[in-house]
Amino acid sequence: MQEVSLDAIIIYGTDPHISEYLPAHWQTRPFISGFTGSAGMVIVSHEKAALWTDSRYFLQADEELSGTGIELVKMRTPGYPEPAEWLKINLKANSKVGTDESCISVNQFRILQNSLNQSGIFLKESGDLLKDIWTDRPPLPDSAIYEHELKFACTNRQTKIETICAELEKSGANMQIVTALDDLAWTFNLRGNDVECNPVFMAYAAVSRENTILFIDGKKLSPELKNILQSEGIEINEYTQLPEFLQQLPENSQILLDFDRTNHAILKTIPEHCKVIEGLSIPCRLKAIKTEAEIRNIRNAMRKDGVAMLEFLYWLKTNLGNTPVTEYTVAEKLIEFRSKQPDYKGISFFPIVGYKEHGAIVHFHVSEENALPIEKNGFLLFDSGGQYLDGTTDITRTIALSELTAQQKTDFTLVLKGMISLSMAKFPVNTRGYHLDILARIDMWQHGMNYGHGTGHGVGYFLNVHEGPMSIRQEFNDRTIEAGMVISNEPALYRLGEYGIRIENLIVCQKAETTEFGDFLKFDTLTLCPIDTTAIDKSLMNPEEINWLNGYHERVFEELAPLVNEEIKAYLKELTQAI
Repeated sequence: MQEVSLDAIIIYGTDPHISEYLPAHWQTRPFISGFTGSAGMVIVSHEKAALWTDSRYFLQADEELSGTGIELVKMRTPGYPEPAEWLKINLKANSKVGTDESCISVNQFRILQNSLNQSGIFLKESGDLLKDIWTDRPPLPDSAIYEHELKFACTNRQTKIETICAELEKSGANMQIVTALDDLAWTFNLRGNDVECNPVFMAYAAVSRENTILFIDGKKLSPELKNILQSEGIEINEYTQLPEFLQQLPENSQILLDFDRTNHAILKTIPEHCKVIEGLSIPCRLKAIKTEAEIRNIRNAMRKDGVAMLEFLYWLKTNLGNTPVTEYTVAEKLIEFRSKQPDYKGISFFPIVGYKEHGAIVHFHVSEENALPIEKNGFLLFDSGGQYLDGTTDITRTIALSELTAQQKTDFTLVLKGMISLSMAKFPVNTRGYHLDILARIDMWQHGMNYGHGTGHGVGYFLNVHEGPMSIRQEFNDRTIEAGMVISNEPALYRLGEYGIRIENLIVCQKAETTEFGDFLKFDTLTLCPIDTTAIDKSLMNPEEINWLNGYHERVFEELAPLVNEEIKAYLKELTQAI
C-alpha cells in the first residue's frame, strides 16, 4: 500500500465473475482475515482493519476474528457504519483508497465512489495487491468441463442462444457479455468443477446474432467437446482474451451489461464509441424460470434426496445413544446417504449441522475439531443439499431428540406456521418477494420474535444453490415472483447460546387461477421429507395449517414409500402420521 501510495485497500472477497462461492485462487477474504463465511468484505488501512458481513455470520465472524485485531462490522445493523462512513471516520480528506476493479461490480464501484467523493476520499484502481504477499496462493482452477446431457438440460444450446438474441433485440442491444459463471453453464449446457459444490467453470462469453464466443482455458475442453461446440457455431477463445476482444469492438456495438454481475474493469475496457446498455443478464432471467421438463426432473431429484434424508433419519434413530455421534458425523452421514443415489454429482453446500447452542449459529461450519457430541437432549438442526444431474436440492430440518420445554415447542411451532403460511400463499401476478416475506414472519412478530436472514432464495437447476434474481426477504428487490421459479422457504428462530430452529422446503411458483381481478399464482412444495410432529404445540395451529401438514405428510409417504425397504417404510409411516 505504501509503494502505490494508498491509505486503505478494500478487498471485496469475490472473483472477476462476482461469484458468491469461489475457486481457492480467489478466496482473498479468508486469506487476509481468517473469516471463512461466504459473504463479506474487508478494509485494511495502515492503522486499522474491519470486516463487514451479514447476520448469518455474526457469531462465526466474532469467533474467527478473535485475536486478529480486525473489527467486525455488522451489516444492516443499527449503530454500525457503512464502509464509506468507516473510511471517512478513519481516514483524512484527500486519502486514496484502492480496490481491484476486476473483483468489484460496476454498481458496487459506483456506489462506493459516490459515497467517498462526498467525503473527499478518492477511490482508485489498485490491482491485486495480494499477488505478491500470498506466496502459496492456489493456481487458477483447471478442472475438465463436461456436457450437461440434453435429457437433463431439456433445452439445447442453439435454442437458448437464439432466445438470448431475441431478448437482446428487445432491449436495444446487439450483444451481451456474459460474466456470471452459472449464467455461462446454463447457456452452453456445460458443467465443471472449478468451484466447490457449484458445478461451474471460469469463462466469459459474448453472445450476438453474428457470432457466439466462449472465452475459456482451452485445456479444459476435450477435443471431442471442442469439436461439438465449434460445429454448432460457437467460437472458442482463450479465457484471457476478453479484454482484447472488447477493445476491438466496432462502432455500432450496443453491449448489454449486467452492472450487478459484471466487474468494473470490463466496463472500463469497452471503447467509448460503443453504447453500453445496462440491464439484467438475460440468461439470469431465463434460467430462473424453469421449464415444465426441468420441473419434472427436479421432482425426480427431490424423491432421491428424500430417500437419502429418510435413510439418514433412520440411521440417526438407530445409532444415537448406541454409538458416539457428533455434529461432524451427522454431516458426513448426510453426504454418504446422498452419494448412493443415482445421478449424484456432489453436495450443493457443506452441511450445516447445529446441536443445541450451535444451532443458533446460522451458517455454522462444523469440523471434526469443533463438533459437539450429540446426546438425546434438545434440538438438532441440519441444513444440507445435493447436486444431481436432474436438480439441485436444499433442505433444513430441526428435530427433537428428547421431550421439549413449552418454550421450545412454541418456538418450533411458530417457525412451522411461517413455513406453512408461505407454502399456502396465493397472490396476484407482479407480486415481489418482499411483499410475501411477512407471511413467514407474522406469527413470530405477534410473539415479539424475528430472524435476521432472508426467507427465500432462488435455487439453480443442477447449478448454484443460491440463484437470483428473485428472493423472498424484507429488503427491497424489484424482481417479481413468476411461474416456474424455484425458491427456498426457510423461516427460522435462534436463541443465542441455547438452540436454533429452521425448517426449509423448496417450493415452485405455479399459475393458480384467473378471476375478474386478474391472474393469480401459488406455490407447490417440491421437497419430500417428514417434519418432526413431536416438536409441535398443536394448540397454536389453526385447522388450515393442520390440514396442510397432514396433506404434505400423506404425499411424502406416497412418493417415498415405494422407494425404500420395509423397515424404513414402517419408520416413514410412523413419521408421517396425521396430527
